[in-house]
Amino acid sequence: MERRNFLSLSSLGLTALAMPKNRLSGFAGPVKKPIVIATWDAGIAANKAAWLILKNNGRALDAVEKGVMVTESSINCCVGLGANPDRDGYVTLDASIMDENFNCGAVACLQRIKHPISVARRVMEKTPHVLLAGEGAQQFAIAEGFILEPEQLSNEAKKAYENWLKKSEYKPIINIERNEGKTSFVPTSVPAKLETGQWNHDTIAMLALDSAGNLSGSCTTSGQAFKMHGRVGDSPLIGAGLFVDNEVGAAAATGQGEDIIRICGSHTVVELMRQGWPPEQACKMAVERIAKIKGSKAKEIQIGFVALNKKGEYGGYCLQKGFNYAVCFADDKNFLEDAKFILP
Repeated sequence: MERRNFLSLSSLGLTALAMPKNRLSGFAGPVKKPIVIATWDAGIAANKAAWLILKNNGRALDAVEKGVMVTESSINCCVGLGANPDRDGYVTLDASIMDENFNCGAVACLQRIKHPISVARRVMEKTPHVLLAGEGAQQFAIAEGFILEPEQLSNEAKKAYENWLKKSEYKPIINIERNEGKTSFVPTSVPAKLETGQWNHDTIAMLALDSAGNLSGSCTTSGQAFKMHGRVGDSPLIGAGLFVDNEVGAAAATGQGEDIIRICGSHTVVELMRQGWPPEQACKMAVERIAKIKGSKAKEIQIGFVALNKKGEYGGYCLQKGFNYAVCFADDKNFLEDAKFILP
């Protein structure tokens, strides 16, 4: 039987989490409602758009859609059509959205559509399905009136892709489908970090609690830069990259999608909050679970979670230093929080 070599928590610089006598003792302060939180510093601009809806007693679902559309419209490494492509030069987008009634929709490997989050919402509201992928997702988007954008890279993405091609020496094999029984095709490795030093595979994920006390969440990404064509991470998978339970709270993830999927990360965080853990502690426990599974390889990746409960209390935690998230609950309260981390 194959044995996995897990490192102990202590060898990773972690400590075992003791069960407090009163798990709710971590809750403090007045209820913050409405409130919106979003991953990374891009969340500041995204929160502004979401807050315009929330402060006027708008619905959390509308806020989390409009908020992340700001990031989808910008030029950045990891979200929207201006982001870095896969290894074959195509920008493929993933997104998911979930409301207070367990309604959810998602798209995966969607090309040439500017706002995948809005297509995900249409999937939720106009189809009997949760997830549409690839060409089918694109056909649905066009049928719903979305514009098919030109197939071209942004100047920033083109430069990054050309640099990556030089270093990886990747050359697609023509007619590979005919190479039956041959092993000449070896997937090119995906860099853990981009040239800018950013972790490869950052999303914009957003959670909101509206004035009516209802929660919703959204998540949108272009996925890992230079990934294999067709690769899908955690972001469009309900329960992995995003999960909302209106009785308890909501959670979202960013980072190495494959490892978030392994533990149904966002669902895990929400279930920990259901047991009474504060949002920050629930995020920490989920990160620690991934660290234990990864063992010595935990130091090679980044994982981050954010969470928001029904009381308007929020928190986040990550595997390695560097993850932050934006919090907004007033016109003059839109700020970044540096997430605590578990690896030294």
